[in-house]
Amino acid sequence: MTNPSFPNQLRPDRSVISISGEGALAFLHNLLTCDVATLAQGHAAYGALLSPQGKILHDMFVFNAGENILVDCASEQREALLQKLMMYKLRAKLTITARDDLEVAVGDEGYIDPRNAAMGHRFFAAKGAFKAGEGYDAARIALGLADSVQDIGSNNLFPHEANLDQFGGVNFAKGCYVGQEVVSRMQHRGTARSRILPATGQGLAKGATITSADKTIGEILSTTSSNALALIRLDRLAETTAPLLSNAVTLKVQKPDWIKYDVIIPEAAR
Repeated sequence: MTNPSFPNQLRPDRSVISISGEGALAFLHNLLTCDVATLAQGHAAYGALLSPQGKILHDMFVFNAGENILVDCASEQREALLQKLMMYKLRAKLTITARDDLEVAVGDEGYIDPRNAAMGHRFFAAKGAFKAGEGYDAARIALGLADSVQDIGSNNLFPHEANLDQFGGVNFAKGCYVGQEVVSRMQHRGTARSRILPATGQGLAKGATITSADKTIGEILSTTSSNALALIRLDRLAETTAPLLSNAVTLKVQKPDWIKYDVIIPEAAR
């Protein structure tokens, strides 16, 4: 059992969509970046629905609940995601509904977070069964995991920039899905110039620019009192010889142990 650094708690910023009917997994498999064609009952996958241009519209967790498939998505994106799913459904015999009777919770029960086991478990609970708590965002920021709204947004980032390729969120062996050609080209050419990385620094402000010797290096995303996520230009980071600053605050960039790609963090930035 994975023991996270936070207790069981409601994720008030997450909502649930249910998909049921013949071929529900195949339907999602043909749309999403991840492989869910053979997702076993009781298991989950993490992936995203992309724009035709290859940018993330909605990232999500997909859980096989047996009689139906449950999608854990950002609350403020649920209506837009529902509309997209209904558009792609066409004449398929599927029922796609918002599940306001269910809420998303995290902690030490349910399925292990498919992005990183250190984030503990996620599960679906009856509405009102759990209250919001503390510690979850601090844990994910320290691990370098991006949030759907606070960090990724919609139609802003490519999957590589949000590290979906590092978490099994993109399957490069599966067939076509929306935006697949762009993602495959970035993978084979190694053209992902920017990545979300964890950083440390006291009083970093979300949305603030990161500079080094007056050259823009990136932007601050989610923050806690001493940790943050930052969207960093890797080529500019590798070349820097001066400290990284954001609103006069010095920050250091971290290299998480889950990184599989080459990233050069000069002495001045660590």
